[in-house]
Amino acid sequence: MAWFWQPDVSPNDDVGVERKFPTQGEAESWLGEFYPELLEAGVGTVTLYEEDRLVYGPMSLSPEP
Repeated sequence: MAWFWQPDVSPNDDVGVERKFPTQGEAESWLGEFYPELLEAGVGTVTLYEEDRLVYGPMSLSPEP
């Protein structure tokens, strides 16, 4: 199974959001490391999928006020 993040918009930069991951944990770890770059590239929210199944989201990348 492949896990992947779907951004709300196409990023302005190639930040790797099109990557596929073998596990949910690896997908979430990647997001935890790279979410600042996604924000800079114009992504505001992401949704996690396992193949064609919605797992959760959309989830905001902005810090809570």
